[in-house]
Amino acid sequence: MSELRWHLLLEEWVPESDYHIAVFENRFPSYTGEQGRCEVVCYTPVHDSSLGEQSVEHIQDLIEVWRDRTNELGRLPNVRYVYVFENRGEAIGVTLSHPHGQIYGYPFVPPVVQRELAAEARYARKNGRCLYCDVIEGETSGQRTVARNDRWIAFVPPFARWPYEVHLAPLQHRGGLADLDDEDNLAFARLLKDLLQRYDRLFNFPLPYVMAMHQRPPGRGHRQHHFHVEFYPPNRSRNKMKFLAGSELGAGAFILDARAEDTAAELRAL
Repeated sequence: MSELRWHLLLEEWVPESDYHIAVFENRFPSYTGEQGRCEVVCYTPVHDSSLGEQSVEHIQDLIEVWRDRTNELGRLPNVRYVYVFENRGEAIGVTLSHPHGQIYGYPFVPPVVQRELAAEARYARKNGRCLYCDVIEGETSGQRTVARNDRWIAFVPPFARWPYEVHLAPLQHRGGLADLDDEDNLAFARLLKDLLQRYDRLFNFPLPYVMAMHQRPPGRGHRQHHFHVEFYPPNRSRNKMKFLAGSELGAGAFILDARAEDTAAELRAL
């Protein structure tokens, strides 16, 4: 990997221009050492680009990086969960505009994932099936489908909490990045690029979003978990944001002014 240097005035990393994808430890990590690991993944040396603008082949390579770092961090004795994510745009609070994501090796399983794992375990005990496989099966009508290929589907879930929330998931049961084969990776790269380009065409500007990968914890357990990627754009229109207020923050009950079927149709038509 090329040498990385910290720009003191701009407070950003300066990789040399010939790198492909760069991974390094966060200069300002949320925790360090025995508490876990925080890494930054620079997608490209092109400063004014984005993940969705990369070629399918480049995104395939990035998926390999995500998978390799998931495996490596998952082997650390203090890491109980590996979380791959991207915060994009000033509306999300991003101060570094260079195309990048992050990987956290948590010393615990984070609460949202804990709740998913518990719900999936209860569903599997009661029904003998994967909960998320059945969620995907419920999308056969295509009303909430944004795009799909032979291995992956992008859809607005009926339980979406954000107006243009989309889930991207493999059609076959996969627990996490480590379980994807080469054909899975290619289909994943194609649909990820497709979705991100739709997002940027939605209001004709680079749409802010959080991309959150929900994979099973390291180890041999939690086989009932179905890998999926959740996208949370904060925009509810071109000029209006979805702010979390009393119902969402105080009660945990999300209120939307858009139906999943309608936002899916809007994204599907782009």
